[in-house]
Order: sequence, then structure tokens, then C-alpha cells
Amino acid sequence: MPDTRIIAVANQKGGVGKTTTAINLGAALAEQGNKVVIIDLDPQGNASTGLGVPVEERNTTSYDLLAGEQVLSQTLQDTDITNLRIVPSNRDLASADFDLSNRPGRTQLLRRKLSQPSEFDYILIDCPPALGLLTVNAMVAADSVLVPLQAEFYALEGLSQLLMTVREVRQTANPDLRIEGVLLTMSDSRNNLSQQVEADARSTLSGLVYRTVIPRNVRLSEAPSHAMPVLQYDPNSKGTAAYRELAKEFLSRQLATV
Repeated sequence: MPDTRIIAVANQKGGVGKTTTAINLGAALAEQGNKVVIIDLDPQGNASTGLGVPVEERNTTSYDLLAGEQVLSQTLQDTDITNLRIVPSNRDLASADFDLSNRPGRTQLLRRKLSQPSEFDYILIDCPPALGLLTVNAMVAADSVLVPLQAEFYALEGLSQLLMTVREVRQTANPDLRIEGVLLTMSDSRNNLSQQVEADARSTLSGLVYRTVIPRNVRLSEAPSHAMPVLQYDPNSKGTAAYRELAKEFLSRQLATV
């Protein structure tokens, strides 16, 4: 069995490309022959929708994995992408912070479920846009955190709160947690602001920032409405090329940490 790597895709700011990254990085890794699971831990369920799982077919969800008796294998659903499966979510997750607030070991729930050996190479956890109990569970369970960072004015200011949460999780529950990398998203090379944000991010965060940058791309925006990753929706788009390049860089970083 392979050593499964668990990566939380997180940023407390919404609209920065978390779900887009989880879906398309997952698809690109699967395309390379890796066995991948995406855990949709966002009550909005966008990753589930983006991978073609209708709401009415989400009978067993990430809420059941987190709060119920089900194990990972009982919550998986197939997708149309070879080697890519998903644990879908629905609105039940919206009450998770309240439902689980008094449960003993409430930050360790997901870790316990994912601690068993599995057949998968990578588990990507699509976190909600908040630093509540769901995201903390993802970080406690994860080996690392991948941070999509939109190329906009306040991007780096918002990042500091996320890094503080990572530091707290290291100190209290998961000392081996590391930052997988920071991924610049929605970048426009013709826009001076995008260029300045990229320069500032690389200056401040150095090697944490991926060389690969995800551009603004119409096909990337359209793909979720067709319930498929952009790699499937338009294999020749700039968005597809960017996520394939990200997968290569991601895998090279994985080899460097072995």
C-alpha cells in the first residue's frame, strides 16, 4: 500500500480558487496515474457538484465520515475521471461546528478516520472559507496545507491569519503539519496589480510560492457549470495547461521531501 499524503486546500477567504484547485489538481494527479480522493468538506458542496455528483445522490457524505460511524471506504463515490473519487458533502455540514462542539476530541475526528492505511496516493481536502472546526479538523488530519492565493490587493494580509492557525495546530495537535505551498490564482499577466502581488508574495514567502501560476481563464470558470474539471471540459485550455503544470511541480516537491 502506498503512503497516502493528505493535503488540506485551505484559505479562510472565499472565492480564491480552493475548490477549482482541489478538483483540477486532483484530476491532473489522477491523469498521471495517481489514485486520488477529494473530500468535500465545504457545506456548499461545490466540489461535489463540480465532479458531477447530484445533490440527490449524496447519500453518504463527509458529515457521516466526520461525525458518524462510517469509514472512508463507505463514503466514497466514483467520478467520471479514472483514478479520482470523491467524498461528497451537503448542507448537513453547515451545522457541524454546533453539532460537534461538545464532542470529546472534536478536532481529531477526521484524523481518526483517515489514519488507517488506504489504497490512495493523495487525499485532497477541500476546506470551507472559514477557520472553524471543519478546517481545523482538516489541518489536524493533514500532512500539509496548500494555500490558493488570489492575486489581489489584500491577499497577503489575509494569509497571516491562516498561517497563525497552522502554527496553533502545530503546537496543539499536529506538530508535523507543514505548508505544502502557496498557489497564486486568478492572475492576469497584463494587470500591474497581479504582477505586484506576485512579486510581493515571492519576496515575502520565497520558496513556498509555486512557480506555476493559475491564470484567469474563461474555460476554468465555465467547467463547474458542466460538472467536470477543466481538464475534461477543455483539455487544450490555458487553465488545463496550468493545472497540469501544477501537478508536475507538486509531484516534484513530493519527491524532494521523501
